[in-house]
Amino acid sequence: MEPSLSEQRLAFLRQSIGKVITDSPSNFMNWLAPVLVKAEHGILVCQYTIRKEMTNPYQILHGGVTAGIIDDLIGATVFTMGLNERYTTINNYIDYFSPASEGDEVVAETSIVKRGRTILNLQCEIFLPSKKRLIAKGYSNMLNIG
Repeated sequence: MEPSLSEQRLAFLRQSIGKVITDSPSNFMNWLAPVLVKAEHGILVCQYTIRKEMTNPYQILHGGVTAGIIDDLIGATVFTMGLNERYTTINNYIDYFSPASEGDEVVAETSIVKRGRTILNLQCEIFLPSKKRLIAKGYSNMLNIG
């Protein structure tokens, strides 16, 4: 029996576990340079090193970069689901809880909240393990565009 599309995509992703992602179809993900930690159906975990160009004038992780991590990783999570249709973000809702600074390692983890026929709802939590803090939590609805 041939593996499902989800299994094929997960096998492809799992080859990168422990490595910096540099060859993603998402140029933004390549710029973020995450290290893939875990890849499961509907779940991705990546680690990011906060670089100077990711910070704001206060030298902490820029909210837009935080939002970008959430949006990009949620999009990649949809890829793990093995769906034939294309999905696009229709909204993001993000709560920011704590700062991270240049040199910090943050971990982002996604999961599916609800899967509908036309809309998928996913979440992403970003943690700062060194301080045992939740940095941000975001939700996104993804629309099936065919």
